[in-house]
Amino acid sequence: MEIAKIVPVKIVTVNKTVMNTKDVWNIYHRDLQQFIISKVKDSSIADDILQDTFIKIHTKLSTLQEEDKLKSWVFSIARNSVLDFFRASNNTVFFEKFEEIENETEENLGDHSAHDCLRGIIINLPKKYRQPLFLYDIKGLKQSEIANQLHLSLPTVKSQIQRARKQIAQGFMDCCGFVKNDNGQLVGEIKPKEECKICK
Repeated sequence: MEIAKIVPVKIVTVNKTVMNTKDVWNIYHRDLQQFIISKVKDSSIADDILQDTFIKIHTKLSTLQEEDKLKSWVFSIARNSVLDFFRASNNTVFFEKFEEIENETEENLGDHSAHDCLRGIIINLPKKYRQPLFLYDIKGLKQSEIANQLHLSLPTVKSQIQRARKQIAQGFMDCCGFVKNDNGQLVGEIKPKEECKICK
């Protein structure tokens, strides 16, 4: 298996147009944000969950098979991200309050894949690297816009994105024993989930 780009832009055809993660963000991020805030009642926590949701969308968008189900698919991912938050918080109220959300839909993400590892690696990046990468690859902002938004210099933003990509590459090497070929591309085979250091 070969991964040509560390964080490829996933595309899916919807209504005969090419849609990428930035398009999904532009269409749905406000609705998803409102949905998440309605569940967690905290805008800061909601922003973190929204970011996690779009990391999942970014790494899974190419797996969407039924084009007319994009909206329900992204909301399913958001629901699962909310559920993950409450599980991690060990909040017992969650099991009563959100039982119907969990049963409402099943997110079919298929077998363990490079996308699962990629999502786990991105989520585990230090925030100072993850945030610029998120803004650049998922929201589609220019590096100069990211620098202004984060109050950083442009060279710092460029450096952080490069370091994020290097850490992602290292994550695949550590997680599943990938190696770089002569062209600098990651080459290897994804291990079964139970053997994966990131996803198990």
